[in-house]
Amino acid sequence: MLKALIIVLMLALIASLGSGFYFLMVDQGDRTKRRTMHSLGVRLALGICLAAVIVYGVATGQLGHGNPWEAGPKPGASQQTEPE
Repeated sequence: MLKALIIVLMLALIASLGSGFYFLMVDQGDRTKRRTMHSLGVRLALGICLAAVIVYGVATGQLGHGNPWEAGPKPGASQQTEPE
């Protein structure tokens, strides 16, 4: 559920980025239109929400890493037998 929320927030960020670019091109610097600034505000709020969800996921242990080089010691690997 948490990973799906992260994907939705990332897609919303991309959509907000696209709408901001569209408004920037259409308005062409018109000072009476504030649509680009509103899009920036929405993108900022979405970014903060995404960061909060990721921090929550890591803090609760629902998100972690699956790196093979950080898997820890293998059983029996720390016990080396010396030849006699």
